[in-house]
Amino acid sequence: MAIIGSDILYAQRLLTAGQVVAIPTETVYGLAGNAYDTAAISTIFSTKQRPSFDPLIVHVGSMAQAQSFTTPWPSTAMQLAQYFWPGPLTLVLEKNSRIPDIVTAGLPSVGVRMPQHSLALSLLRQLPFSLAAPSANPFGYISPTTPQHVQQQLGGNIPYILDGGSCVVGLESTIVGFERAKPVIYRLGSISVEAIEEAIGPVSILEPAADTAPQVPGMLTSHYAPTKPLRIGDLDALLAQYSPQEVGILAFDRLHPAIAPERQVVLSPSRSLREAAQRLFAAMRTLDALPVEVILATPVPDAGIGKAINDRLKRASH
Repeated sequence: MAIIGSDILYAQRLLTAGQVVAIPTETVYGLAGNAYDTAAISTIFSTKQRPSFDPLIVHVGSMAQAQSFTTPWPSTAMQLAQYFWPGPLTLVLEKNSRIPDIVTAGLPSVGVRMPQHSLALSLLRQLPFSLAAPSANPFGYISPTTPQHVQQQLGGNIPYILDGGSCVVGLESTIVGFERAKPVIYRLGSISVEAIEEAIGPVSILEPAADTAPQVPGMLTSHYAPTKPLRIGDLDALLAQYSPQEVGILAFDRLHPAIAPERQVVLSPSRSLREAAQRLFAAMRTLDALPVEVILATPVPDAGIGKAINDRLKRASH
């Protein structure tokens, strides 16, 4: 199994030697490798069993580092970076030859972000290279938000998990790209559409793509999914289709009286969408481990970060 610890120098030595390491961010844990090393990137893909057509996001410790492997930025991209970095915002920008094509699945653009996590930033700022780092889980499964989540599924295949505690945001970054210099949200995330528009004005939102050849990271329709079927909708209507003993419940703010409490997880009794987002993936894992046949979920209010929560529920149920 992987060693779990907070030794940044040890993580740095492993990464410099071409190995991969799980690292914390504010969103989810990432499986990181040298973004300029094709062998390290190949290890990321094989460890996750991730298809090579699905591009990776590159993490940086400074704006200068991001600019070193991208072409001149649209002015709105610079505005967004200045407004939200470090933070859970990924920008899709034209890349130069420094980023190998394997990172971007042969596409001319690369997703890049600066995480808002002290350990991750300290590590990135001590390395002479950027880190490609998709979520540290088997491809398609629920994203990990604690070191233990990573250990449970990848611990036998990686040497080290840099322990940064539980992720405080718990939902992946918002991904914004630029088509003819106009901003487009490719993936809803922990920075809301409203916050993006407050910074730069109106943006368009692109729907997730079919499960082949996405044009940017985070575009697959089926993702973030438990091993058990997940269905979304009105709980009373869904429960009419199943025996009470068959189901687990993923609820927003209150327990359902027809189901035993130990087979339910409430995301936020106080109806906080931020709390619901932070707990979403851990709740899915808890329910997936129970002796149930199906997980039934209610959508959350579709505003702010609630849009991203509903997006993850929809993809998990696809």
